[in-house]
Amino acid sequence: MPTTLLRDSRALATLAVPLILTQLAQVALTTTDTVMMGLLGTRELAAGGLAVVIFNQLRTMGVGLVTSVGNLVAAAAARTEKAAATAGNDREVASREAREEVRGIVRASMAVATLAGLAGAVLMVLIGQALTWLGQDAAVVDRARTMLTALAPGLLPCLWFQAIRQFTVGMRRPQALLRITVASIAVNAGLNWVLIHGSFGLPRLGLTGIGVATSSVYFLSFLALYAAARRDSELGSLLTLNFTKSDPATVKRLIGLGIPIAATYGSEAGFFSITALMAGSFGPAALAAHTAVNQLVYIAFQVAVGLSHAASINVSRELALGRHEDARRIKNTALSCAAAVMSVVGAVYLILPQLVLEPFLDSGSADSDRALTIATQLLVVTAFLQFFDCAQNIGVGLLRGLDDTRSGFRITLIGYWAVGLPASWLLAYPLGLDTPGIWLGLLTGLATTAVLLLRRYSDSLSTHARHGRAVAEA
Repeated sequence: MPTTLLRDSRALATLAVPLILTQLAQVALTTTDTVMMGLLGTRELAAGGLAVVIFNQLRTMGVGLVTSVGNLVAAAAARTEKAAATAGNDREVASREAREEVRGIVRASMAVATLAGLAGAVLMVLIGQALTWLGQDAAVVDRARTMLTALAPGLLPCLWFQAIRQFTVGMRRPQALLRITVASIAVNAGLNWVLIHGSFGLPRLGLTGIGVATSSVYFLSFLALYAAARRDSELGSLLTLNFTKSDPATVKRLIGLGIPIAATYGSEAGFFSITALMAGSFGPAALAAHTAVNQLVYIAFQVAVGLSHAASINVSRELALGRHEDARRIKNTALSCAAAVMSVVGAVYLILPQLVLEPFLDSGSADSDRALTIATQLLVVTAFLQFFDCAQNIGVGLLRGLDDTRSGFRITLIGYWAVGLPASWLLAYPLGLDTPGIWLGLLTGLATTAVLLLRRYSDSLSTHARHGRAVAEA
């Protein structure tokens, strides 16, 4: 058993490690933004954190619409491998059909990303105008509104980037992602500094400059990834951006798979967005503490995202090849790897809370000291919460590998909204635990969701295997 787990972990790591490193590099972008917001002041951190929560809500849902691209491409690529074992003209025909299928998926994904990016940008600006009605501090709302306006144009290239990213991951060639994302960290930091302070004759934009820099980096990252994919010997011939010629049936299939994924991601992001608004009701210091700790959770969460994507792609591949038992072991492998990493991270949170919070929260003012105290309390909850957060994300990915995107959405509705949110409200307000109560409610909702998702995967895989055997026997 240990030998099998080690072998499976190595196989999963082949795809997961580049994805995890890419995810961590991407989160370094938002971490840089958060640190620079904190340097501007507690109210700027609260306002910027609120704007980023809203941006991430819409970005996450847009990403969900194109996430199934990786699974569909992986399955098509696996069918190409099976075609290689076929003799004569049948092999050529099957290989050509599979490659054309991949090309059509990529074209359709760009069409879906474009529609989602435009709609999300408009919605982001409208939400900014409505923040006044949500019980937030007036000064925080004014700053958040201008930040959202600056972030809105970046949503479109962000989703284009994600569509091409899913294509490269499905083809098991994600290496360029890491190089591009690492380079974007330096570009983002430089643009932040220049636009915040108005260097080189540019206007001094303050907090808004962070939003402008982020949008610019998304556009540059998309251009770089597209150029890298075009130069790749295996990817270049399959990559096409002429989404006006997309096959309506393929677009419909992507949207059919993508809407439940977007709703699932949106359900989770919405869960965290609502809790951010709840934290804001306790004042700027509580919202700043929530923003800082949420960013730390987001950093650790990238391990789960990478493992979830890799596990999902591998499940799609194994099922296309008819290997159900290998697909079953992927769940245990991904969960074991996630638990090992989260144990180390949780220990750091508990032993060195001041160290991990120092980049985000400076002491010296009454607001800052209060935010630091609240954030230290939240880290205790977070040390345990992140185990369930990782498990539920891996569960969503595993179900996606089965093309079961609807179950994930239904389960998150139960876990987040029927269990987690009421628990957060009860603990924070009637029971008087304030912001720590919100996070205890988050933990409850994530734990419920994780258990339900993983049980659903085991049941669905068993059904899939029985169906596969019945078809083979017939």
